Amino acid sequence: MEKIRILLVDDDRQNSEFLWKFLEVEGYEVSYAENGRLAWDMFPTVHPDMVLLDINMPEMNGFELARLIRERDRDVLIFFLTDRTEKADRLKGFDLKGNDYIPKPFYPEELIAKIKERFEHRQPSLPSRMTIGQTIFDKNLSMIEYAGTVRHLSARQTEILAILSGHIGQTVERDTILQNVWGNDSYANSLALNVQITYLRKALAPDPTISIVSLKKRGYRLEVNNR
Repeated sequence: MEKIRILLVDDDRQNSEFLWKFLEVEGYEVSYAENGRLAWDMFPTVHPDMVLLDINMPEMNGFELARLIRERDRDVLIFFLTDRTEKADRLKGFDLKGNDYIPKPFYPEELIAKIKERFEHRQPSLPSRMTIGQTIFDKNLSMIEYAGTVRHLSARQTEILAILSGHIGQTVERDTILQNVWGNDSYANSLALNVQITYLRKALAPDPTISIVSLKKRGYRLEVNNR
């Protein structure tokens, strides 16, 4: 099986080398950058599955790097590892679609557990453009097209539909969606998921072959009937 590729970005080289070795012992393929600018230059070559990202760095800070990464890649996982623990910083991290925000200092074993949990639940990658029922779904462009009419989706709606599309006819647990799209299963995010599902149903409604079925307290199932 191909190793999971991790890009570790932190200007504290001594602690980074310790974490780097720890990750390699666990079987991950690790590349290291000591600042955001270097990491951005390396990103296309490394093509990581995950970025472990400090915030306070010279040349380009972690928030700036995360913004650039998300403009290029919606799927790579981003974990902020930082001593910036203020509420505003955490909210900014998640607003940039970071998948987790881990305060320093932390136990390496805790980080490994979080990484394993993420990849255990991660959905298989889909082609950027696929047909669901009679609707064309383009994940990269965040749009659906039915009978010549194009409807644009939000980033959250796109992520949710991508997950459901990978399991057509199967139930996807709420927690799986929440963890992959929002990064945690808080009550506020659970309510937000309900809202996004409502919007998705409305967007897909013109196609009579598609439906999103709710299973109370469990999750959702995308059903397609082409008959």
